[in-house]
Amino acid sequence: MNSSPMDQSTYQVRFDWGSAGFRRLASADIVVLVDVLEVQADADAAALRALAEESSALVCEGSLRNASAVAEAILQEQVRRDRRTSVSLIAVGDSDDAGPRFALEDSLAAGAIIEALIARGIDHTSPEAMVAAEAFRGLRGALRHLISASGSARALRATSKNSVAVETMIAAARDHDAEQHVRWSIHRAR
Repeated sequence: MNSSPMDQSTYQVRFDWGSAGFRRLASADIVVLVDVLEVQADADAAALRALAEESSALVCEGSLRNASAVAEAILQEQVRRDRRTSVSLIAVGDSDDAGPRFALEDSLAAGAIIEALIARGIDHTSPEAMVAAEAFRGLRGALRHLISASGSARALRATSKNSVAVETMIAAARDHDAEQHVRWSIHRAR
């Protein structure tokens, strides 16, 4: 990856969107792919996952449901390495006929993970990461409403025969899977 003013390389915790954001950020020790509601099998999401798994980073998936578990796993990996460990959080987003799009639920979930990292002392965050964390802090009381009223939830309701209300409530349950073991997609070669 090329060094650029947009790569956030001077920060330990970084945040961006989709495949383009993954390519824009400096390489990191850990990549967290943040995807709360999968509206459809998305070519950009698949491309992003492939890019992340081709990198030398440890890769895991994050959401509101496992925000603390992901932050704790990152802290433990940093302790294991015995050095500062860089982390890129990539909001997967979604796409429609117009192309890739912002998904507010992914931004809020990234903010929840970043807030949990900050609480554990991993707090050298890029401005982009801090904005996501502060958005989460300010809106945490409205998560269920925001997620259920989001474009992603509306798209799910329009295409699904199942109850999207249940899915969105489960997606908005912060740290429901707090004890969940975080699965790394890539080996720990470093």
